[in-house]
Amino acid sequence: MPAAYGLEKGNQKLLATMYQRPKKDHRVTEGFTVKAMMKNSIVVGPSSAGSFRERPSGPTAFRKCYKRGDFPIALEHGSHGNRIAWKVEIEKLDYHHYLPLFFDGLCDTAHPYDFFARQGIHDMLEHGGMKILPVIPQLIIPIKNALNTRNKQIICTTLKVLQHLVVSADMVGEALVPYYRQILPVLNIFKNVNVNTGDGIDYSQQKRENIGDLIQETLEIFELYGGEDAFINIKYMIPTYESCIYN
Repeated sequence: MPAAYGLEKGNQKLLATMYQRPKKDHRVTEGFTVKAMMKNSIVVGPSSAGSFRERPSGPTAFRKCYKRGDFPIALEHGSHGNRIAWKVEIEKLDYHHYLPLFFDGLCDTAHPYDFFARQGIHDMLEHGGMKILPVIPQLIIPIKNALNTRNKQIICTTLKVLQHLVVSADMVGEALVPYYRQILPVLNIFKNVNVNTGDGIDYSQQKRENIGDLIQETLEIFELYGGEDAFINIKYMIPTYESCIYN
């Protein structure tokens, strides 16, 4: 009898295992929804906003003009590195036409377009003088496009160009103040991106490629050369920024 009872009990367990209801699968849902309050729900966090994700820039007008041979430039190899050989005097260039095109090339990262755009801008800013100030409104969209790529290499190059632009001629720093809304939002995103190496050596600082340090330098130059309204506008767009001017 006990043996028969044990066999019957074992059969009942087997039948219960065979015919038991399958467990419901867990459902994945977002928080603050009706499904999130249900049983077997796994609440996941929001997806990444992608503020640091690189954006493709597409073909630039600078590259198109370079391929057509519209620029009076050539590559010159020297003992101290490559440089641009200008076929005309830089002072005689039409800055309203050429300077915005070179700024448009800031989005290019392929050789030789990146070199010609970067070096061409610095050459024109060095010799432009009073020709630079009237062109400022035409430079804002190319600067904004370059920063909006979220490409760290492009942002570092653009920041160095901005620093040169501000000191290139009188009143340029003040002329940029109304356009801080187009320039500063991306800088606010990347301002805390610094390399922490502890006791190690950060070679990007020697090459001036540490994006956080470059942003701080650029903001300080904006404040120094931007006139009375510069700090208020910077502080509005970048709340954590502290004045570099001490009375």
